[in-house]
Amino acid sequence: MSDRKGFTLIELLIVVVIIGILAAIAIPKFANTKEKAYIASVKSDLRNLITAEESYFSDNIAAGYGAIGDLGTAYNTSQGVTVVVSNNSGLGWQAVGTHTGTTTTCSVSIGDRAVANTVNDGEPICT
Repeated sequence: MSDRKGFTLIELLIVVVIIGILAAIAIPKFANTKEKAYIASVKSDLRNLITAEESYFSDNIAAGYGAIGDLGTAYNTSQGVTVVVSNNSGLGWQAVGTHTGTTTTCSVSIGDRAVANTVNDGEPICT
């Protein structure tokens, strides 16, 4: 008998199969991580918009809430995020945010509740 050291082909194939099974389990769990990050970015931008709008309102009470252009450098969106403020009145405002990497849209409302699916003032809701 010779004294040979090393792995047999069967042992190597078993290791490859085990690694394949583990990869098949792990990859789907992380498949939608990018989309979750995009949605989190939109929600964060909407929360930052709330802060900027309330700051603008406290400085310009007579003018009411401001359009995004009125907020100046107090508010900028993240890369790929678009936020549109609508129904801006003295009673409140609504905004809808989207990201180029996902089809999900998020909305937020302060005061008036004209945006569909908005339950709480100041809480971004995504659909």
